[in-house]
Amino acid sequence: MPVKGDAPALPGARAVARHVRISPTKARRVVNLVRGLPAQEALTVLKFAPQSASEQVYKVLASAIANAENNERLDPDALLVAEAYVDEGPTLKRFQPRAQGRAYRIRKRTCHITVVVEAVAAAAPRKAAAKKAAPAKKAAPAEADKPAETKAETTAEEGTE
Repeated sequence: MPVKGDAPALPGARAVARHVRISPTKARRVVNLVRGLPAQEALTVLKFAPQSASEQVYKVLASAIANAENNERLDPDALLVAEAYVDEGPTLKRFQPRAQGRAYRIRKRTCHITVVVEAVAAAAPRKAAAKKAAPAKKAAPAEADKPAETKAETTAEEGTE
């Protein structure tokens, strides 16, 4: 089984935000929205996502795109969110006073957000190929109907003679 280190690495960049004051489970919900999307489309999704973690993930993704553009000289329009994951960070432990001298523990969780972008071929040729394929499917059934009609007409004409 090939190891990731054995394969030739695609050009890309990464960005990490550490000790972000958001619960890892809440941040994972947002990261799952953008994993595998083109980078510019992922930024648009994050901009309009209602979750509070989307702002932090947006910043990390924008940083990864900037790293790819400035450090690796990659085109920002040809980037894809290859990896995006959230790890658990240190938990801040606080206490809330309760009745009769008791204290309840409050856990303020943190997380580390990592986003990796990689360069891929431009997305425009794929869209053009999809548009070309769609009319071909519509034209094929119309051509299939014509021979059937001509066969019926020829048999009708032969029967009348």
